[in-house]
Amino acid sequence: MKVLVIGGGGREHALVWALSKSTHVTELLCAPGNGGIAQLARCIPVDPGDLHQLINIVAIEQPGLTIVGPELPLSLGLVDELLKRGHRVFGPTQAAAQLETSKAFAKAFMQRHQIPTAEHAVCNTLDEVREALRGFSVPVVVKADGLAAGKGVVICDTHLQAEEAAAQMLSGVLLGTPEHEVVLEEFLTGEELSFFALCDGAHAVEIASAQDHKRIGEGDTGPNTGGMGAYSTDGLATPAMRHWLLRNVAQKVVDGMASEGDPFKGILFCGIMMTPRGPMVLEFNTRFGDPETEAIVLRLETDILDLFNASIDGDANQLTIRLRPGAGVSIIAASGGYPGKYASGLPINGLPATNELADEEVVIFHCGTALRDEELVTAGGRVLAIAAYAPDLPAALAKAYASLNQIHFDGMQFRRDIAHRALHAIQVHSR
Repeated sequence: MKVLVIGGGGREHALVWALSKSTHVTELLCAPGNGGIAQLARCIPVDPGDLHQLINIVAIEQPGLTIVGPELPLSLGLVDELLKRGHRVFGPTQAAAQLETSKAFAKAFMQRHQIPTAEHAVCNTLDEVREALRGFSVPVVVKADGLAAGKGVVICDTHLQAEEAAAQMLSGVLLGTPEHEVVLEEFLTGEELSFFALCDGAHAVEIASAQDHKRIGEGDTGPNTGGMGAYSTDGLATPAMRHWLLRNVAQKVVDGMASEGDPFKGILFCGIMMTPRGPMVLEFNTRFGDPETEAIVLRLETDILDLFNASIDGDANQLTIRLRPGAGVSIIAASGGYPGKYASGLPINGLPATNELADEEVVIFHCGTALRDEELVTAGGRVLAIAAYAPDLPAALAKAYASLNQIHFDGMQFRRDIAHRALHAIQVHSR
């Protein structure tokens, strides 16, 4: 089968890498791809935010399957347009993707379907923000309603800070374009968990759990990013808790969207906070997460093409998804200045001659790279994701950091404490 992946980040590199191992894939394409993806797939230059260009590429290439990786094409309705034209495509429709593309929609949906989440208020004006803030203690969370590449969440220690954050979102100062709505939300405490489910419009099936590290600084300090690293182990949640999340969150989402006339097909990413009051949904994503995908694919034993086909064909409940026991990790090497302003076009040194290292359990996924005169250079805030698998978490982290320490580009920054809470728990347990 000829397969086209839409996107050009670390998530898409991980998906292309997993697809390259499928015996059923005869040709791999990626639009636009990046410097690393080009080693595995034919890359097609395209603006992933240009719906017309994307539709044309599918019409010209006629892939047997198109997989939409990032959220922007989903928000533009690419899946809807391809389905209208009779193409086989993996991902949710524009209406179903509102679970991610509108925080206000997701909050109202969770209320309608009794899915546990934090208390909140949706505000259209600064006056509404000031009024609503009276009902919130601090810290309070201010969220942009729409897509913000992981940067539309501000945790505020005072009401004045919350008012200022909301003003910057509504005016467009913070994210570049004005938000029509902002969401105020109570601040939840606890361990975060990313729970991934495969959905086919009627059924939700567990894929894996992971934990992301959003803050730029070690010890979870500094501003939020798109994610600085992640790890995936079976021990992140008990079997009983995973079953509860599948039944009371993921399946409720699938049932609710079906009942409202917008069946959800694709990947449902449930961002969960394990609070003292029980699990609560922080947010939904309607696609594979990044950098969680880079950690998860190294554990995936099931042919990833089977997941895509089961979602499209409506028989996900017949699929057994198998993961290698042990740990998968990913650590992001980011540009200096990220998540603020950063330079691009910097040479990257120290990468292995081939993408996959000799032990086949360390893979360097490219998040923001480009080829310039046959030289690999930086081309984004998050540049590389160094992923590793091992039978246990400390060994997986050791492999990833050993590989990362060989790589260099000017201004490179990365967190040295990925999975620090889990490592601490292991140390305490072993005493």
